[in-house]
Amino acid sequence: MLYKTKTFQSLIKKSDLTDEVLQAAVNEMTDGLIDARLSDRLFKKRIAASGQGKRGGFRTIVGAVIGERYFFLYVFKKNQRSNITNRERLALDELAKELLALPDDILLDLLEQGELIKIGDPDE
Repeated sequence: MLYKTKTFQSLIKKSDLTDEVLQAAVNEMTDGLIDARLSDRLFKKRIAASGQGKRGGFRTIVGAVIGERYFFLYVFKKNQRSNITNRERLALDELAKELLALPDDILLDLLEQGELIKIGDPDE
């Protein structure tokens, strides 16, 4: 199951980070291609910008249980900043912990409220 938060969606609104690109990133993660493990459940995954490659592309922060659930939480362009702060990492780790522990009925509620968006959802 792949999701993006409402905040993540607002950050990528004017970018070329489509659901297909995010799905490809998750496929790479499943195959073990992870750029940085920030905690047991928090990962940094580089994604290429259109025509620029990964070096000039995006850095995404993903809360995940590899092979099961993925939540795209945060994104930034490498040319805008080099990394997240320790304080941001701790907050995103806590968010990942909470999201990954949610039962399916609560996830459905968050999807209906628009707080989460299922990746690949044609209604998005």
